[in-house]
Amino acid sequence: MVLKFDSLPDLYAHEFDTVIDVRSPAEFDEDHLPGAISLPVLDNEERARVGTIYVQESPFLARKLGAALVFRNAANHIENSLSHHEGAWRPLVYCWRGGQRSGSFTWMLQQIGWRAEVVEGGYRTYRRLVKRYLYDDPLPHHLIALDGYTGTAKTELLVHLAARGVQVLDLEGLANHRGSLLGDMPGGQPSQKAFESALSAVLCRLDMSRPVVVEAESSKIGSLILPPTLWAALRQAPRIQITASVQARSDYLVSAYDDVLSDSDRLRNRLSPLRFHRGHDVVDGWLDMIDAGDKRALTQALIEQHYDPAYAKSARVRRSDVIANIHASALDHAGLSATAAQIEAILDQV
Repeated sequence: MVLKFDSLPDLYAHEFDTVIDVRSPAEFDEDHLPGAISLPVLDNEERARVGTIYVQESPFLARKLGAALVFRNAANHIENSLSHHEGAWRPLVYCWRGGQRSGSFTWMLQQIGWRAEVVEGGYRTYRRLVKRYLYDDPLPHHLIALDGYTGTAKTELLVHLAARGVQVLDLEGLANHRGSLLGDMPGGQPSQKAFESALSAVLCRLDMSRPVVVEAESSKIGSLILPPTLWAALRQAPRIQITASVQARSDYLVSAYDDVLSDSDRLRNRLSPLRFHRGHDVVDGWLDMIDAGDKRALTQALIEQHYDPAYAKSARVRRSDVIANIHASALDHAGLSATAAQIEAILDQV
Protein backbone atom coordinates (compact mmCIF):
# COMPACT_ATOMS: atom_id res chain seq x y z
CA MET A 1 0.00 0.00 0.00
CA VAL A 2 1.20 3.52 -0.83
CA LEU A 3 0.52 6.17 1.81
CA LYS A 4 -0.26 9.78 0.96
CA PHE A 5 0.57 12.56 3.41
CA ASP A 6 -1.12 15.94 2.91
CA SER A 7 0.94 18.01 5.34
CA LEU A 8 4.33 17.93 7.00
CA PRO A 9 2.91 17.56 10.55
CA ASP A 10 0.92 14.54 9.32
CA LEU A 11 4.06 12.92 7.95
CA TYR A 12 6.08 13.62 11.10
CA ALA A 13 3.23 12.19 13.21
CA HIS A 14 3.41 8.79 11.50
CA GLU A 15 3.10 5.80 13.81
CA PHE A 16 5.53 3.47 12.04
CA ASP A 17 8.32 1.82 14.02
CA THR A 18 11.11 2.70 11.58
CA VAL A 19 11.53 5.00 8.60
CA ILE A 20 13.83 3.52 5.95
CA ASP A 21 15.55 5.59 3.27
CA VAL A 22 16.57 3.27 0.42
CA ARG A 23 18.19 5.99 -1.71
CA SER A 24 21.93 6.05 -2.29
CA PRO A 25 24.27 7.12 0.54
CA ALA A 26 25.01 10.43 -1.24
CA GLU A 27 21.31 11.25 -1.45
CA PHE A 28 20.86 10.35 2.21
CA ASP A 29 23.85 12.43 3.31
CA GLU A 30 22.48 15.55 1.63
CA ASP A 31 19.12 15.27 3.39
CA HIS A 32 16.61 12.76 4.70
CA LEU A 33 13.55 12.51 6.89
CA PRO A 34 14.55 13.12 10.51
CA GLY A 35 15.13 9.82 12.27
CA ALA A 36 15.31 7.77 9.06
CA ILE A 37 17.89 5.01 8.73
CA SER A 38 19.87 4.49 5.52
CA LEU A 39 19.50 1.09 3.83
CA PRO A 40 20.43 1.83 0.20
CA VAL A 41 19.29 -0.65 -2.40
CA LEU A 42 21.75 0.96 -4.85
CA ASP A 43 25.00 2.49 -3.68
CA ASN A 44 26.41 5.65 -5.27
CA GLU A 45 28.35 3.83 -8.00
CA GLU A 46 25.53 1.40 -8.77
CA ARG A 47 23.00 4.20 -9.08
CA ALA A 48 25.29 6.08 -11.48
CA ARG A 49 25.92 2.93 -13.51
CA VAL A 50 22.21 2.11 -13.89
CA GLY A 51 21.45 5.71 -14.82
CA THR A 52 24.15 5.75 -17.49
CA ILE A 53 22.85 2.55 -19.07
CA TYR A 54 19.28 3.92 -19.00
CA VAL A 55 20.31 7.05 -20.93
CA GLN A 56 23.03 5.68 -23.24
CA GLU A 57 21.86 2.13 -23.98
CA SER A 58 18.36 1.02 -23.04
CA PRO A 59 15.76 1.48 -20.28
CA PHE A 60 15.15 -2.30 -20.38
CA LEU A 61 18.81 -3.14 -19.77
CA ALA A 62 18.95 -0.56 -16.98
CA ARG A 63 15.86 -1.99 -15.27
CA LYS A 64 17.21 -5.56 -15.58
CA LEU A 65 20.53 -4.64 -14.01
CA GLY A 66 18.82 -2.42 -11.44
CA ALA A 67 16.48 -5.23 -10.37
CA ALA A 68 19.37 -7.63 -9.81
CA LEU A 69 21.29 -5.07 -7.75
CA VAL A 70 18.24 -3.94 -5.76
CA PHE A 71 17.21 -7.45 -4.74
CA ARG A 72 20.79 -8.44 -3.95
CA ASN A 73 21.31 -5.40 -1.70
CA ALA A 74 17.86 -5.74 -0.15
CA ALA A 75 18.53 -9.38 0.71
CA ASN A 76 21.75 -8.32 2.46
CA HIS A 77 19.86 -5.72 4.53
CA ILE A 78 17.21 -8.25 5.51
CA GLU A 79 19.78 -10.84 6.51
CA ASN A 80 21.88 -8.38 8.53
CA SER A 81 20.45 -4.98 9.46
CA LEU A 82 16.83 -6.12 9.84
CA SER A 83 17.15 -9.69 11.07
CA HIS A 84 16.37 -8.80 14.70
CA HIS A 85 12.85 -7.46 14.03
CA GLU A 86 9.82 -9.47 15.10
CA GLY A 87 6.74 -10.08 12.98
CA ALA A 88 4.79 -7.04 14.24
CA TRP A 89 7.45 -4.57 13.06
CA ARG A 90 6.05 -1.77 10.87
CA PRO A 91 8.54 0.07 8.61
CA LEU A 92 7.80 3.08 6.38
CA VAL A 93 9.94 3.11 3.23
CA TYR A 94 10.78 5.85 0.77
CA CYS A 95 13.11 6.45 -2.16
CA TRP A 96 13.53 9.44 -4.47
CA ARG A 97 10.00 9.45 -5.90
CA GLY A 98 8.25 6.45 -4.41
CA GLY A 99 9.02 4.26 -7.41
CA GLN A 100 10.88 1.06 -8.10
CA ARG A 101 13.55 1.23 -5.40
CA SER A 102 11.14 1.66 -2.49
CA GLY A 103 8.43 -0.43 -4.15
CA SER A 104 10.71 -3.43 -4.66
CA PHE A 105 12.18 -3.28 -1.17
CA THR A 106 8.75 -2.87 0.44
CA TRP A 107 7.39 -5.85 -1.55
CA MET A 108 10.17 -8.03 -0.15
CA LEU A 109 9.43 -6.86 3.40
CA GLN A 110 5.74 -7.56 2.95
CA GLN A 111 6.42 -11.06 1.65
CA ILE A 112 8.21 -11.82 4.89
CA GLY A 113 5.15 -10.66 6.84
CA TRP A 114 6.24 -7.22 7.98
CA ARG A 115 3.63 -4.47 7.62
CA ALA A 116 5.70 -2.23 5.39
CA GLU A 117 4.31 0.75 3.48
CA VAL A 118 5.68 3.25 0.94
CA VAL A 119 5.56 7.05 1.06
CA GLU A 120 3.72 8.20 -2.06
CA GLY A 121 6.02 10.39 -4.13
CA GLY A 122 8.99 9.51 -1.90
CA TYR A 123 11.55 12.14 -0.94
CA ARG A 124 10.25 14.57 -3.57
CA THR A 125 6.88 14.68 -1.82
CA TYR A 126 8.63 15.19 1.51
CA ARG A 127 10.64 18.15 0.15
CA ARG A 128 7.48 19.73 -1.27
CA LEU A 129 5.87 19.50 2.17
CA VAL A 130 8.95 21.05 3.82
CA LYS A 131 9.01 23.85 1.27
CA ARG A 132 5.32 24.59 1.79
CA TYR A 133 5.78 24.62 5.57
CA LEU A 134 8.88 26.86 5.64
CA TYR A 135 8.52 28.92 2.47
CA ASP A 136 4.83 29.31 1.69
CA ASP A 137 2.58 29.03 4.76
CA PRO A 138 2.78 31.62 7.58
CA LEU A 139 4.58 30.28 10.64
CA PRO A 140 1.88 29.72 13.31
CA HIS A 141 4.22 29.83 16.32
CA HIS A 142 4.38 32.67 18.87
CA LEU A 143 8.07 33.60 18.84
CA ILE A 144 9.84 35.66 21.50
CA ALA A 145 13.28 36.84 20.37
CA LEU A 146 16.16 36.85 22.82
CA ASP A 147 18.27 39.82 21.76
CA GLY A 148 21.47 41.45 22.92
CA TYR A 149 25.05 42.30 22.05
CA THR A 150 27.53 39.55 21.13
CA GLY A 151 28.78 37.78 24.22
CA THR A 152 25.61 38.06 26.32
CA ALA A 153 25.37 34.24 26.33
CA LYS A 154 22.01 34.08 24.57
CA THR A 155 22.60 30.56 23.27
CA GLU A 156 23.56 29.40 26.76
CA LEU A 157 20.43 31.05 28.12
CA LEU A 158 18.34 28.89 25.78
CA VAL A 159 19.83 25.82 27.48
CA HIS A 160 18.89 27.16 30.91
CA LEU A 161 15.39 28.04 29.72
CA ALA A 162 14.84 24.59 28.22
CA ALA A 163 15.88 23.04 31.55
CA ARG A 164 13.12 25.10 33.19
CA GLY A 165 10.51 23.74 30.77
CA VAL A 166 10.38 26.78 28.50
CA GLN A 167 9.92 26.08 24.79
CA VAL A 168 13.03 27.12 22.87
CA LEU A 169 14.23 26.98 19.28
CA ASP A 170 18.03 26.70 19.07
CA LEU A 171 18.78 27.82 15.51
CA GLU A 172 22.53 27.88 16.02
CA GLY A 173 22.45 24.33 17.36
CA LEU A 174 20.50 23.16 14.30
CA ALA A 175 22.90 25.05 12.01
CA ASN A 176 26.00 23.82 13.91
CA HIS A 177 27.36 27.36 13.93
CA ARG A 178 27.70 30.02 16.60
CA GLY A 179 26.31 32.68 14.31
CA SER A 180 29.24 35.07 14.31
CA LEU A 181 32.41 35.81 12.39
CA LEU A 182 34.26 33.21 14.45
CA GLY A 183 31.31 30.86 14.76
CA ASP A 184 32.52 27.76 12.86
CA MET A 185 31.95 24.49 14.72
CA PRO A 186 33.66 21.09 14.38
CA GLY A 187 32.02 18.93 11.75
CA GLY A 188 30.91 21.86 9.61
CA GLN A 189 27.38 22.89 8.78
CA PRO A 190 24.67 20.63 7.36
CA SER A 191 23.32 21.19 3.87
CA GLN A 192 20.57 23.77 3.48
CA LYS A 193 18.04 20.98 2.92
CA ALA A 194 19.19 19.04 5.99
CA PHE A 195 19.00 22.22 8.08
CA GLU A 196 15.44 22.79 6.90
CA SER A 197 14.51 19.18 7.69
CA ALA A 198 15.82 19.45 11.24
CA LEU A 199 14.24 22.87 11.68
CA SER A 200 10.81 21.82 10.43
CA ALA A 201 10.88 18.70 12.61
CA VAL A 202 11.50 20.80 15.73
CA LEU A 203 8.82 23.33 14.78
CA CYS A 204 6.24 20.60 14.22
CA ARG A 205 6.87 19.22 17.71
CA LEU A 206 6.34 22.55 19.48
CA ASP A 207 3.11 23.51 21.23
CA MET A 208 1.72 26.43 19.25
CA SER A 209 -0.36 27.62 22.22
CA ARG A 210 2.82 28.45 24.17
CA PRO A 211 5.53 31.01 23.38
CA VAL A 212 8.80 29.86 21.81
CA VAL A 213 12.02 31.63 22.78
CA VAL A 214 14.53 31.93 19.95
CA GLU A 215 17.77 33.86 19.69
CA ALA A 216 17.53 36.92 17.45
CA GLU A 217 19.55 36.12 14.34
CA SER A 218 20.38 37.69 11.01
CA SER A 219 18.91 36.12 7.87
CA LYS A 220 21.93 33.77 7.67
CA ILE A 221 23.69 31.57 10.20
CA GLY A 222 27.08 30.87 8.73
CA SER A 223 26.33 29.76 5.17
CA LEU A 224 22.74 28.69 5.89
CA ILE A 225 19.73 30.85 5.08
CA LEU A 226 16.77 31.13 7.42
CA PRO A 227 13.62 30.14 5.48
CA PRO A 228 11.43 33.17 4.68
CA THR A 229 8.44 32.40 6.91
CA LEU A 230 10.73 31.94 9.93
CA TRP A 231 12.75 35.04 9.08
CA ALA A 232 9.56 37.11 8.72
CA ALA A 233 8.23 35.83 12.06
CA LEU A 234 11.57 36.45 13.78
CA ARG A 235 11.77 40.04 12.51
CA GLN A 236 8.32 40.79 13.89
CA ALA A 237 8.74 38.90 17.18
CA PRO A 238 8.68 40.90 20.43
CA ARG A 239 12.13 40.98 21.98
CA ILE A 240 13.64 40.49 25.41
CA GLN A 241 16.86 42.50 25.52
CA ILE A 242 19.81 41.05 27.44
CA THR A 243 22.62 43.35 28.57
CA ALA A 244 25.87 42.70 30.43
CA SER A 245 29.10 44.57 31.05
CA VAL A 246 31.88 44.45 28.49
CA GLN A 247 34.07 42.72 31.07
CA ALA A 248 31.49 39.99 31.72
CA ARG A 249 30.94 39.49 28.01
CA SER A 250 34.67 39.29 27.36
CA ASP A 251 35.09 36.71 30.11
CA TYR A 252 32.27 34.64 28.65
CA LEU A 253 33.67 34.77 25.10
CA VAL A 254 37.14 33.74 26.25
CA SER A 255 35.57 30.58 27.64
CA ALA A 256 32.96 29.91 24.95
CA TYR A 257 35.33 30.54 22.02
CA ASP A 258 38.49 29.01 23.48
CA ASP A 259 38.81 26.61 20.52
CA VAL A 260 38.87 29.51 18.07
CA LEU A 261 40.99 31.81 20.23
CA SER A 262 43.59 29.06 20.61
CA ASP A 263 44.00 28.67 16.83
CA SER A 264 46.07 31.69 15.81
CA ASP A 265 46.22 30.86 12.10
CA ARG A 266 42.45 30.45 11.91
CA LEU A 267 41.97 33.74 13.79
CA ARG A 268 44.28 35.66 11.50
CA ASN A 269 42.55 34.28 8.40
CA ARG A 270 39.14 35.27 9.76
CA LEU A 271 40.04 38.74 10.98
CA SER A 272 42.39 39.96 8.25
CA PRO A 273 39.61 40.50 5.65
CA LEU A 274 37.99 43.04 8.01
CA ARG A 275 40.62 45.64 7.11
CA PHE A 276 38.21 47.08 4.55
CA HIS A 277 35.51 47.59 7.19
CA ARG A 278 37.50 48.44 10.33
CA GLY A 279 40.76 49.86 9.00
CA HIS A 280 44.35 48.62 8.88
CA ASP A 281 45.37 50.02 12.26
CA VAL A 282 42.50 48.34 14.08
CA VAL A 283 43.05 44.95 12.47
CA ASP A 284 46.83 45.19 12.96
CA GLY A 285 46.11 45.73 16.66
CA TRP A 286 44.04 42.55 16.75
CA LEU A 287 46.79 40.58 15.05
CA ASP A 288 49.33 41.87 17.58
CA MET A 289 47.09 40.57 20.39
CA ILE A 290 46.89 37.19 18.66
CA ASP A 291 50.69 37.05 18.45
CA ALA A 292 50.90 37.96 22.13
CA GLY A 293 48.38 35.25 23.06
CA ASP A 294 46.24 37.81 24.91
CA LYS A 295 42.79 36.28 24.48
CA ARG A 296 41.03 38.58 26.94
CA ALA A 297 42.36 41.76 25.36
CA LEU A 298 41.47 40.46 21.90
CA THR A 299 37.87 39.60 22.81
CA GLN A 300 37.36 42.98 24.44
CA ALA A 301 38.80 44.76 21.40
CA LEU A 302 36.57 42.75 19.06
CA ILE A 303 33.54 43.60 21.18
CA GLU A 304 34.24 47.33 21.22
CA GLN A 305 35.64 47.75 17.71
CA HIS A 306 33.67 45.23 15.65
CA TYR A 307 30.74 43.42 17.23
CA ASP A 308 29.11 46.31 19.08
CA PRO A 309 29.27 48.76 16.14
CA ALA A 310 27.81 46.08 13.85
CA TYR A 311 25.01 45.32 16.32
CA ALA A 312 24.18 49.00 16.83
CA LYS A 313 23.92 49.48 13.07
CA SER A 314 21.54 46.55 12.63
CA ALA A 315 19.47 47.58 15.67
CA ARG A 316 18.62 50.92 14.06
CA VAL A 317 16.46 49.23 11.43
CA ARG A 318 14.56 46.89 13.78
CA ARG A 319 10.86 47.57 14.21
CA SER A 320 9.74 44.94 16.73
CA ASP A 321 8.84 45.86 20.31
CA VAL A 322 11.16 45.35 23.28
CA ILE A 323 8.95 43.85 26.00
CA ALA A 324 11.68 43.64 28.66
CA ASN A 325 15.25 44.65 29.41
CA ILE A 326 17.27 42.32 31.62
CA HIS A 327 20.76 43.10 32.86
CA ALA A 328 22.84 40.01 33.63
CA SER A 329 25.27 40.87 36.39
CA ALA A 330 27.24 37.71 35.67
CA LEU A 331 27.38 35.21 32.82
CA ASP A 332 28.55 32.20 34.82
CA HIS A 333 26.21 29.30 35.64
CA ALA A 334 24.60 31.03 38.62
CA GLY A 335 24.19 34.31 36.78
CA LEU A 336 22.64 32.68 33.72
CA SER A 337 20.31 30.63 35.93
CA ALA A 338 19.08 33.83 37.59
CA THR A 339 18.62 35.54 34.24
CA ALA A 340 16.68 32.55 32.91
CA ALA A 341 14.36 32.76 35.92
CA GLN A 342 13.64 36.41 35.10
CA ILE A 343 12.92 35.53 31.47
CA GLU A 344 10.56 32.75 32.54
CA ALA A 345 8.66 35.16 34.78
CA ILE A 346 8.25 37.55 31.85
CA LEU A 347 6.97 34.77 29.61
CA ASP A 348 4.31 33.89 32.18
CA GLN A 349 2.88 37.37 31.59
CA VAL A 350 2.98 37.27 27.77
